Amino acid sequence: MVEWFKKVLGKEWKVTPAGGLTGDAYVAEKDNRRLFLKRNSSPFLAVLSAEGIVPKLVWTKRMENGDVITAQEWLEGRELWPEEMQHRRVADLLHKIHHSSELLHMLLRLGKKPITSSDRFIEIKHRLHANKLVEKHSEVQHALTYLQKLLPVTKEQKQVVCHGDINHHNMLLTNDGQLYLIDWDNAMIADPITDYGMILQWYIPTEKWDNWLTNYGTSKDEQLVKRMYWYLILDSLQFISWHYERDEAHKVTERLTNLQVLNQTIATLI
Repeated sequence: MVEWFKKVLGKEWKVTPAGGLTGDAYVAEKDNRRLFLKRNSSPFLAVLSAEGIVPKLVWTKRMENGDVITAQEWLEGRELWPEEMQHRRVADLLHKIHHSSELLHMLLRLGKKPITSSDRFIEIKHRLHANKLVEKHSEVQHALTYLQKLLPVTKEQKQVVCHGDINHHNMLLTNDGQLYLIDWDNAMIADPITDYGMILQWYIPTEKWDNWLTNYGTSKDEQLVKRMYWYLILDSLQFISWHYERDEAHKVTERLTNLQVLNQTIATLI
């Protein structure tokens, strides 16, 4: 793949893998200039770039074999530290994303449809039963029971563009102070709490939830907390299924431990 990219750019470019799960990302260097290259990125990247959500898109090239290559500015910086997820600028960035009509219209044009909580519940229930995880683990059965019982509180929520994998590793803070949210492979149209619920749970002390939510532009109430834990349990079940399907038993055990904690919390809310 490195040689293939050199053919696209020219032999004078030095191309090295950038890491990541897909293996489709590379860094190209020439004369002190650096580009971040990716194969078959979504056309959604252009709108994210225009909105200032991700580093600037420099060019896009469609190859004869149908592959699309994108090149973005390589910006010097670092990922956020976990404690920095509490900062207002994170809340501001998510508010901007969740309230962008441009992002929403583009995803709809690309054929993305809103994902309802009912659809997701049916999907995970089928997946868990297919893998026999409900029969094998009581915590999975308890989680499904909670999801079924609290499903009504997730209905009729505004659907917006969501990143789908919010964590501090995907927050890029450049050396000149710009904050970007990268890695949009899991973008979807869904309840915005699927994004900020993960931040509250994993990064924000409970006593600071009210302040963070105020900065984001909403307020905490009982319904919001129930919705948040509904989606956290759903995500946990998806991770358990994902690791199980890859024969990663130790990861399944870790996720089951996390699920037990979530189950204990949501039990106090019902």
